Amino acid sequence: MTSKIEHATQAKVKLMLLDWADAQALAKPIRTSVFIQEQHVPELDEWDAEDSTALHIVAFKDGEAVATARLTQMGKIGRMAVLKAHRQQGIGSMILVKLIEAAKQRGLQEIKLWSQTDAQEFYKKHGFTAQGDEFLDAGISHVEMRL
Repeated sequence: MTSKIEHATQAKVKLMLLDWADAQALAKPIRTSVFIQEQHVPELDEWDAEDSTALHIVAFKDGEAVATARLTQMGKIGRMAVLKAHRQQGIGSMILVKLIEAAKQRGLQEIKLWSQTDAQEFYKKHGFTAQGDEFLDAGISHVEMRL
């Protein structure tokens, strides 16, 4: 049982769906930290033309942007990143569920993503299934998954 004080300090997570013009200043530092600094993805591989047309989501905890992802117009979820200090708290799941809802609202019949191989179980819990063989993207092993 948690005390009232502990319960009061547990932050609620707020999700915002944004276009790149509004998401960029919030999402770029998160993606830089997770992909470029932590995972050593070359900076040229991180930023692409899909950002300008994708639907972006940013998660806020205690007013701080702590996670992000995007849904492209072709129905691909990607660039999912949660800052290290905020992992294992369900934020990634919240983002994924919200983007799946957004894809369905857009009438998309299929959603795909490229999962890092060590994250496959996370996506499987949300109904995604692996398709095909593993491949390298930005030097990291991935597998295509679909819902």
